[in-house]
Amino acid sequence: MAKRTAPEINAGSMADIAFLLLIFFLVTTTMDIDTGITRKLPPPIDNPDENIDVKDRNVLKILVNSHDMLLVDGKPGSISTLKDKVIDFMGIHPNNDQYPEIKEVEVEELGGKIILASKGVVSLKNDRGTSYDMYIRVQNELARAFNEMKDDASVQYYGVKYTQLVDQAKVKVINKLVPVRVSEAEPENIGGGN
Repeated sequence: MAKRTAPEINAGSMADIAFLLLIFFLVTTTMDIDTGITRKLPPPIDNPDENIDVKDRNVLKILVNSHDMLLVDGKPGSISTLKDKVIDFMGIHPNNDQYPEIKEVEVEELGGKIILASKGVVSLKNDRGTSYDMYIRVQNELARAFNEMKDDASVQYYGVKYTQLVDQAKVKVINKLVPVRVSEAEPENIGGGN
């Protein structure tokens, strides 16, 4: 009796099928993309060890504790009033020591006009236990405040809202007049969180 030989399997076509399946799954699979907050980061500083003093009156301090409660300039605050508080703080209040100092900004694009601007800075500090939802809500209110101030400046000087400006030179002027000054400190256990 002669031994039967088993028929050979064509392995070349198996590799082709595996490759096609791989491509199929790569094309049809959706991947979760992490979304974040769009922010333009400031340029790196020349001397990171240099201590920059900012007068206390020029800083609006916002603390968020582990229970998602706000402390704005040492007083209990609310997310519903945060935008208006930031706009008021960053506004121009001549001869008032309760508000930030004012500086003169020369704007060549507006014919060398001198415009008053606030030296104010918003300082945000979160507790490690602050919820992500509260963190995003605070960031949104800060963004809304600066966007509203930019809209107001844009309407005042160009007659249209900031988002409607198409001329990049005009966008730069508004960004110069209303810079987004938000300093965010590293989270700590400031509110009894773990």
